[in-house]
Amino acid sequence: MRALVQRVTGAAVAVDGREVARISPRAGGHGLLVLVGVTHDDDAAKAATLARKVWTLRILEDEKSASDLAAPILVVSQFTLMADTRRSRRPSWSAAAPRAVAEPLVDEFTTALRGLGADVQTGVFGEHMEVSLVNDGPVTLLLEA
Repeated sequence: MRALVQRVTGAAVAVDGREVARISPRAGGHGLLVLVGVTHDDDAAKAATLARKVWTLRILEDEKSASDLAAPILVVSQFTLMADTRRSRRPSWSAAAPRAVAEPLVDEFTTALRGLGADVQTGVFGEHMEVSLVNDGPVTLLLEA
């Protein structure tokens, strides 16, 4: 399981031109945009481990975490994080889990974050989403579980 974590001053997701999720940290604050990719051997334990890593990752102001600041988090499923581009110019998606495996694990990840106390918004699994963000820093990290 992979999570691409971006420190943001705001982020939103639209589907079919309609906004479905938005995080707007308090003035001068930050939140996190988390893109999540799932592979075939991922499970609920990995989702929970990754959620704890994201929640406690010290990348916000004054080296604090989302848990320290109650920073909002926007979670967006993104199978393309599992792309393999080592052999050609055409990405292979074979490492990406099928929807029947991935969707419940993205839900587990989100549920685990909420269980830790996070204010979480989500995109819509499997839909074509337009994600907008203001990346602050920029700060972008790739986490794996």
